[in-house]
Amino acid sequence: MRVLITGIAGFVGRHLAAHLAEATDWQLCGLVRSATRHTDVGAVPLVEADLTDAAATERAITAARPQVVFHLAAQANVPQSFADPVGTFQANVIAQLNLMRACIAAGGDPLLVIASSSEIYGPVAGHELPITENAPLRPVNPYAVAKATQDLMAYQYFASHRLRSIRLRLFNHIGPGQSEAFVSAAFAAQIARIEAGLQPPLMRVGNLAAERDFSDVRDIARAYEVAARHGTPGDVYNVASDRPVAIAQLLDGMLARASVAIRIEHDPARMRPSDVPRVVGDSRRFRDATGWQPQRSLDQTLDDILADWRIRIRSPR
Repeated sequence: MRVLITGIAGFVGRHLAAHLAEATDWQLCGLVRSATRHTDVGAVPLVEADLTDAAATERAITAARPQVVFHLAAQANVPQSFADPVGTFQANVIAQLNLMRACIAAGGDPLLVIASSSEIYGPVAGHELPITENAPLRPVNPYAVAKATQDLMAYQYFASHRLRSIRLRLFNHIGPGQSEAFVSAAFAAQIARIEAGLQPPLMRVGNLAAERDFSDVRDIARAYEVAARHGTPGDVYNVASDRPVAIAQLLDGMLARASVAIRIEHDPARMRPSDVPRVVGDSRRFRDATGWQPQRSLDQTLDDILADWRIRIRSPR
């Protein structure tokens, strides 16, 4: 099976490529903007294209001839989406539009597995939790609006053009290799710097009261695979752990693993302009359709995140 992963050099893309490489029936290819900038994705062959360039995207899809496309490429940082909403829409909405049109032009009836997001649900009242796929979309930041557009666009192309697509509404996922623009990695990076004597024993944090539904990125990689194997084109699935974890609990878990005492200070710059207090998903539809279950515990994930950042701080590239 010829597989194309857009965003293969990103956080999830690298884990997905590593996971799929363990099977014998996936023939992998990655799509990147510049192959010369990405020499750390193993032996996976690469095609080059800026997905915001329609002609370049069509050439790349024609060259790769994928039977399955995992579309992960995106601008995925919420604060960045407030700073650059236009760039966020170009990287997410226009890029996916070009990709879908290129797949239609190339023929071959590929299956597209689209990375949507739980952010599209926005604020959900307590009586509406856990969140099912039938919940209304109430996006409250530019990233969420762009993801909601991608989600609906994928269904529209399925309905209008019979372009086979499966939408995964992914709740928060964390793990080794993530940018410190995201909360668990930000905690781990600061701890690693403090332990290495590169930062005073003070950690700056944002909103600790918020509760999120966290999964390990390696469980998410498996979710992409089973979605392609067992999901139904045209359908949408929540992918979640189905349990809320307070950001304060993540922080406490990280601090318990630190080798030095660390003081905490709230940083207004780390607060979002709008935030959702509690998020917990209901992934029964996906579990019933595919048999997927999370395998890694939160403790194991936190161990691996901190170990990863200790290595990064000791041996920076």
